[in-house]
Amino acid sequence: MAPGTHTVTNQAPPLVEYDMFSSDAALAEAVERHLPPEVYGEAREELTAFGVSAGSAQAQEWGRLANEHPPRLRTHDRYGRRIDEVEFHPAWHRLLGRAVGAGLTGAWGRPGGHVRRAAGFLLASQVEAGHGCPVSMTHAAVPALRAEPELAAAWEPLIASRVYEQGLRPPLDKTGVLLGMGMTEKQGGSDVRANTTRAEPLAAEGEYVLTGHKWFCSAPMSDAFLVLAQAPGGLSCLLVPRVLPDGTRNAFALQRLKDKLGNRSNASAEVEFDGSTWARLVGEEGRGLRTVMGMVAATRLDCVLGSAALMRQAVAQAVHHASYRRAFGGLLVDKPLMRNVLADLALESEAATVLGMRLAAAYDSGTEEERALLRIAVPVAKYWVTKRCTPVVAEALECLGGNGYVEESGLPRLLRESPLNSLWEGAGNVQALDVLRALRGEPAALNAFLTEVGRARGADHRLDRAIRDLLTELADLEGIEARARRLAERMARVLQGALLVRWAPPEVADAFCASRLGGDWGASFGTLPHPLDLGAVVERARPAA
Repeated sequence: MAPGTHTVTNQAPPLVEYDMFSSDAALAEAVERHLPPEVYGEAREELTAFGVSAGSAQAQEWGRLANEHPPRLRTHDRYGRRIDEVEFHPAWHRLLGRAVGAGLTGAWGRPGGHVRRAAGFLLASQVEAGHGCPVSMTHAAVPALRAEPELAAAWEPLIASRVYEQGLRPPLDKTGVLLGMGMTEKQGGSDVRANTTRAEPLAAEGEYVLTGHKWFCSAPMSDAFLVLAQAPGGLSCLLVPRVLPDGTRNAFALQRLKDKLGNRSNASAEVEFDGSTWARLVGEEGRGLRTVMGMVAATRLDCVLGSAALMRQAVAQAVHHASYRRAFGGLLVDKPLMRNVLADLALESEAATVLGMRLAAAYDSGTEEERALLRIAVPVAKYWVTKRCTPVVAEALECLGGNGYVEESGLPRLLRESPLNSLWEGAGNVQALDVLRALRGEPAALNAFLTEVGRARGADHRLDRAIRDLLTELADLEGIEARARRLAERMARVLQGALLVRWAPPEVADAFCASRLGGDWGASFGTLPHPLDLGAVVERARPAA
């Protein structure tokens, strides 16, 4: 065959060897906006270095290998002894070590820690989403552990450590640890009050043994897990280490690993407790849900950030491809219809990033008003942003045509991953109903939400009208449960619109308000109204490779 027939032309170069942080204008601006000036310079240097690492060909290769070589369960050693271990590809350990080394499990004790961590989590999740699971659960365990000050004092320094020490050993003898959680069971799922796992007290105060199971237990090679079980005083939160202080293995039987749609680099296991599984009470008996809700809220925010990351990477790939690919006499990015599609996708991506980073900043602030805002805005954002992820990734894949449908493009992996965050930590109905609980039981939450969106009133007539319509809907509680999804969606769009009007370039805010709030939008991407400055929106989303 003549070599000339294999000349490769009209192909976009790989999107590698670029600064993933600095080339993401929405993310870089959010970091500068939300960090105190005295820590911004250091944070920018750290995130730029991490962005360069995340955009490297090496990191992209680790992400590919971690997913093409999924974890393997080893229940027994060669002699027949039960070991219950999961083997991961070396690429998984490199990604996880890089994330821990970047401080992604240590947000709670440093100035601007949540904003800095959220930005890093967005970058890490664009490279490979699966390793974000143990990173997220470890970070989120801190609020629950603080219900037991003695436990928090021992574990928090290890959680915040930038040392990733793999392998099962007594946790408090290590220089850094990872934590997981086991909440759901076969018969209950999200209804954790239906849990049947029993926690029976031992003679020593605060010590229990567990009998039962957990249906989903992600990252089972973590050093310890927060689980919910029925103690004599009711549903309680307990800490279950994989290895006991004397070096013996705790009874933690891995029955099988889940064969999942996506998230394939990360192991999710079914776990059995045989009546001898040792656990330590966290908080008070019977108050397990209250104890663990701080962890749940933090992981829900990571669902928002994880979805924002997938959207950003998908949009970056689509804009990058269209900036090089020629068709019908010119570059795809210059074709009016393709520009409309790309701009529409870019709006969804930027709105998700701006919202996620605003909520991270609320964690750093820590005021009563900001905590009240988080109470309602986290489930609102979790509901909506995670729902938008799959259609955004699917449309971005289509921008690459058949090339996007091929595994080597990386888009199929993003697409398989895209539904996960809407399922993890409570699916759509759970989030929408949680919004209703906040509205009914915590007036300060609604006041904080309305104060936040009210800061943008008067800047855009479409936003003002959307706020008025939202207030009308909030005033009508008749049949509110059946309308919970509609209400959560409307609240999310109004909040995103308010944030973009305040902080995004005019062309971005104008396009968002015209389409998402003004009603001048179709049922698919690429239906933005004609007079908008779509070229500027697309250019803002272009990754600087």
